[in-house]
Amino acid sequence: MLLHQQTWIDVEQYLKKSTGIVIPIGSTEQHGPNGLIGTDAICAEVVGKGIGEAADALVAPTISVGMAQHHLGFAGSMTLRPTTLIAVVRDTVASLARHGFTRFYFINGHGGNIATVTAAFSEIYAETSLHPAGNQPVIKCKLRNWWESSKVKAISSVLYGGSEGSHATPSEVSLTWYAYPEAVRKMTMDPPVAPTGTFTDSADYRRNFPDGRIGSNPGLSSREAGERLYKAAVQDCADDYKAFVAAA
Repeated sequence: MLLHQQTWIDVEQYLKKSTGIVIPIGSTEQHGPNGLIGTDAICAEVVGKGIGEAADALVAPTISVGMAQHHLGFAGSMTLRPTTLIAVVRDTVASLARHGFTRFYFINGHGGNIATVTAAFSEIYAETSLHPAGNQPVIKCKLRNWWESSKVKAISSVLYGGSEGSHATPSEVSLTWYAYPEAVRKMTMDPPVAPTGTFTDSADYRRNFPDGRIGSNPGLSSREAGERLYKAAVQDCADDYKAFVAAA
C-alpha cells in the first residue's frame, strides 16, 4: 500500500491495526557507464513496495536524493548536505509520528546515506529523551540496506564473486533492469573489474574512479538476475520488517 495512493481516512483505518511504515531512501547519482542515475532510489523504492505487499504495510514516498557529494564530478548527480538530509529524515519521522506512527523502517539503497541517517536517528531519539513530558511517543527507527540481505548476498556471491564491488554493482544494476526493462544497456567494461580505493570529495572520486565504478563489473548485469535479487530482498526484508514492528 503506497501512502500517496491512500486517503486520510484509509490511513486512519490502517493505524488502528499497525503503527509501522516503510520508508524507501536512496540517492540520485551516477552509477557507471550502464547504470541509471536513479539506481539507488529505484532499488529502495522497488524493494520497499515489495515489502509493503508482502507485509501488508504502508509505504511512504521515496526519499530520492541522498548524501552523495562525492559523485558530483559526474553529470546528473545530485546531493543533500549531511545536515540537510538529517533534517529531511527528522521532519519525515516527526510528520508521521504526529499521526500515530511509531515504527519507521527505512529501506536504504545507498551506502553514503548510512552515517547521516544513523545520525538523524540519534537526533530523533535525543528529542524524545529531552522532551519535558518524557519519552512519548515510543518511536523506533531502523535502517536496512537491501543489498545486505543474507539471501541477496548469497545470490550475488554465486553470480558475481569478486566482480560485485561496492559501487555500480551488477546486483543493483540488475535490479533496476528488472524494474525498468527499457533501461537495459549491455556493454563490455574496460577494465572488466574497476579499481578499488578511497576518496574524499568529488574531484578526488573522479580522479580515482574515472568511469564511476568501484571494484565492480556491471557488464555482468541481467534482468534475470534482477528478478532473483528482488524476490530474495523482499522476502528477507519483509520478515525483518514484521519482526521490527512486532518487537516491544
